[in-house]
Amino acid sequence: MKQVLVCASLIVAVATLFAQQAPSTPPKSPAATESAKIVGKAITIVYSSPRVNGRAGAIFTKDGVISKNPNYPVWRAGANAATKLHTDANLTIGKVKVPKGDYSLFVDIADPDNWVLIVNKQTGMSPFAYDSSQNLGRVPMTMTKPKAPIENLKYTIKSLGSGKAKLSLEWENHIASVSVSVR
Repeated sequence: MKQVLVCASLIVAVATLFAQQAPSTPPKSPAATESAKIVGKAITIVYSSPRVNGRAGAIFTKDGVISKNPNYPVWRAGANAATKLHTDANLTIGKVKVPKGDYSLFVDIADPDNWVLIVNKQTGMSPFAYDSSQNLGRVPMTMTKPKAPIENLKYTIKSLGSGKAKLSLEWENHIASVSVSVR
């Protein structure tokens, strides 16, 4: 009996030691959230933020990293799961009327320099289960180039006052923006 207790104690000690020494590596595309209050109403985007990781110039091209996704040229606008939009207010994004609620965001990158934001009514689906019949609408985005490459994908929602905002998606050599207003 004494030997069983000693063996069990050794197993617990070794397991504890390995658990404490396990390297903690950050995920390749960590979860991120961008939120803003526009006229007191919350707008939230939940996404995973991929890294350029030495692939600058080889992400959005026809033979680039994203082109290997099954829905190309439609991209889930982030990594891992589809990007989620939640709004506590009725919005107008570009010219698309978006009732308060939950949506998925996609981007059509058929032309890497002229993106189109897609607001999709489906939520909670697998990242590659894009269904265009569920689109609420499509919005051309205003494209600009950053001064320097942007390593981590990032969304921003910037209040412009009077119930207006600018939603931007920034990554690699692209900044894509669209106007948002609370209705």
